[in-house]
Amino acid sequence: MKVERFVTGIISTNCYLAVNEETKQAVIIDPAACPKKMLEHIEEEGLKIEAILLTHGHFDHIMGIDGFIKEYPVSVYVHEDDEKVMNDPRLNQSSIYTAGYTYPDAQYLRDRQTLELAGYTFEVIHTPGHTWGGCCYYVASEHVLFSGDTLFQCSVGRTDFETSSTSDLMHSIKERLLKLPDDTHVYPGHMGETTIGYEKTHNPFIVE
Repeated sequence: MKVERFVTGIISTNCYLAVNEETKQAVIIDPAACPKKMLEHIEEEGLKIEAILLTHGHFDHIMGIDGFIKEYPVSVYVHEDDEKVMNDPRLNQSSIYTAGYTYPDAQYLRDRQTLELAGYTFEVIHTPGHTWGGCCYYVASEHVLFSGDTLFQCSVGRTDFETSSTSDLMHSIKERLLKLPDDTHVYPGHMGETTIGYEKTHNPFIVE
């Protein structure tokens, strides 16, 4: 799997392309916006977009959906506990920064559900805390985790929203994510990449 990062949207969100270089199939993760440079890259590389995966429903991870769906009419997936967030501009924060945005046509996922996309198995790991339905996507065969706003490099997601819980977030990280192999490469929703092993020993929110 080749993972390509595009920093998009007004809060510098990491939007990823997870690409199967053999088949040119690809998945989009967390489209904060739909930048022309990303569309051009997909076209130039001849990529076949198979789905859009959302780690949660906050505006800075979803507002590019319409632009991509217009070009690639694929399914959009998010955890079922973020259905209200996806459909409420107040809960997804879009009404604070924009005129408001919702996306009512997502398909809803359950914890531990798997999706077969681009030749890989994406496992849904429900990690509530940043939002009710925050989740990560784990591709075990590639030692890859898309962590959204649950786990960052030496940091963790915010928990000062209506849909947040500090205790839930820390439980999600310690009981769900830190039990993954140390060599799991973590691609977060903001800032730089990291690994599970690095965060175990360097993340000040985790290290006791």
